[in-house]
Amino acid sequence: MTDQDKQVPAAAAAATETAPAGNGNRRKALSALAAIVVVAGAGWGAYEWLVASHYESTDNAYVQGNVIQITPQIAGTVMSIMADDTDYVKAGQPLVKLDPADARVALDQAEAALAQTVRQVRTLYLNNGSLAAQVALREADIVKARSDIGRAEDDLQRRKALSGNGAVSKEELNHAETALSNAKSALSAAQAGVTAAKEQLASNQSLTEGTSVQQHPSVLAAAAKVREAYLATQRIDIPAPVDGYVAKRTVQLGQRVAAGTPMMSVVPLNQVWVDANFKEVQLRSIRLGQPVKLTADVYGTKVEYTGKVAGLGVGTGAAFALLPAQNATGNWIKVVQRVPVRIALDGEQLKSNPLRVGLSMDAQVDVSNKDGKMLATAPRPSALSQTQVYSALDQGADAEVQRIIAANLGSKRADVGALAQPARPPRGSHAAQPANPS
Repeated sequence: MTDQDKQVPAAAAAATETAPAGNGNRRKALSALAAIVVVAGAGWGAYEWLVASHYESTDNAYVQGNVIQITPQIAGTVMSIMADDTDYVKAGQPLVKLDPADARVALDQAEAALAQTVRQVRTLYLNNGSLAAQVALREADIVKARSDIGRAEDDLQRRKALSGNGAVSKEELNHAETALSNAKSALSAAQAGVTAAKEQLASNQSLTEGTSVQQHPSVLAAAAKVREAYLATQRIDIPAPVDGYVAKRTVQLGQRVAAGTPMMSVVPLNQVWVDANFKEVQLRSIRLGQPVKLTADVYGTKVEYTGKVAGLGVGTGAAFALLPAQNATGNWIKVVQRVPVRIALDGEQLKSNPLRVGLSMDAQVDVSNKDGKMLATAPRPSALSQTQVYSALDQGADAEVQRIIAANLGSKRADVGALAQPARPPRGSHAAQPANPS
């Protein structure tokens, strides 16, 4: 037997001796790994039960805000632009100015029409007196005609008494009869004249009854035209309705714009919110008022925002899409839908770290407290937003209307009352009218 043949059994024996030691180490390693997996699983389960189950999070969230379009209320030509993209503007600050020439011409025409209307209405009131005098005159004609009839009847009776003895000729008797007939015709004409005069007076009084010159419907209509034209002159300056930043300016100098043409937008960055699109399976525990922690990609995790759930959408994004999915036709694949959840932000945090519309956000909702409601059950108690920059545009219109009316009422004008809210007589009452002699 050679030396090589002797080494083979020796190697086999050595391998047999070391094999149990290697299997034992492997079992220990596998046992340790299994223990680690079990501990990790238990830890993960405990974390899910105690911590993760109390939160719902998503990175499908974006900053939203009011993008207020600035549009003119009247047509005109752009003369000046006082703000550009990224500029900060205050509420009431002029943004664009239009050419005032057209508005001023329209105001002049409306003022002239009001002055003419006041004078025409004055004429209606003056006609009441002249028409009443016409009635009195026609009634005097009736008295005169009746007197003429009495005299003609007496003349005819005397002539008839004398006609038997030949003292009065037949021709003279005929003349007396004709005179009586003419007197009766004159009475009928006078009575018809009184009726016509009374109808004319009543017709004119119907245009003036129960009102004054200042509050006559024709005057009020002309005054409304003046106010409309006056407002147009005030609307040539287009103000910013709120504080904010200018974006999407499209208007240019010399551009002819119509009412409602978009010229630029103003975005109030202090009133932004977050729309977080949660999966439908995440909505089970989300309630109104729950606290939310948010981070923005623009600042990273160093800046954390606090908010609260302000509302849940009433439909999924697909339901309100321009082309909604038609799941009832053709092949269908289920896709998990998402519902927008509105999250209100803290205004003080926005001042320190402002956000922009459209920025990406990560949102984490604490759903530990489920006492709140999923949907609002009461209407909003006050206006969502409002502005006062347009409320003072017509302050000078009433003064202008009163000035024109007072200038055209004449020296014997009545007291010019406030025209903004014309006083109306109580139901069933009547204003004093000219005395009717008839």
